[in-house]
Amino acid sequence: MNTANTLTVTRILILIPFVGLFYIHAQWANWLAVLLYLYACFTDYVDGLVARKKNQESSFGRFLDPVADKILIVTTFIMLAGTGRLEGFSLIPAIIIIGREFIVSGLREFLSESNIPMPVTPLAKWKTGLQMVALSFLLLDDAKDFIWGFHEVGIICLWAASILTVLTGYQYFKAGFKHMSMR
Repeated sequence: MNTANTLTVTRILILIPFVGLFYIHAQWANWLAVLLYLYACFTDYVDGLVARKKNQESSFGRFLDPVADKILIVTTFIMLAGTGRLEGFSLIPAIIIIGREFIVSGLREFLSESNIPMPVTPLAKWKTGLQMVALSFLLLDDAKDFIWGFHEVGIICLWAASILTVLTGYQYFKAGFKHMSMR
């Protein structure tokens, strides 16, 4: 396994201790969970760079990288909701983001049968980045005791990411729709 794929695999494996830390009710566990999450976000950025720079692009990497991203984001949403850090109307952007991931994944799978690629758009990369920032703020729940508005910044970023999610989802669907026959 090459370096890029190893980074991607670690992004998935890191979720085991990440989830476990949510069940330890101590400030150090929360901060360690945040560090693991930030490491996972960092590997999401670095694995693609490494793959391109070291000519390590592979079919396995093209498959696993987006899967690892989705598992990381969905797991984080579930854990935040399960611990009450994300609740009420703030769950709406999470539902939008997760729903769009299913739709775009299904669309990519459908189009792949016809060898039609659906490359990631620059706006979708911004969406992912903003989403990761939002979740970082929400994971740093302990900081809201020291820094006023910390949690609110996370919620605002999450809503902004959900708007970009709708826009990019529309772009993907519009691009893919012309390849679908309505019979």
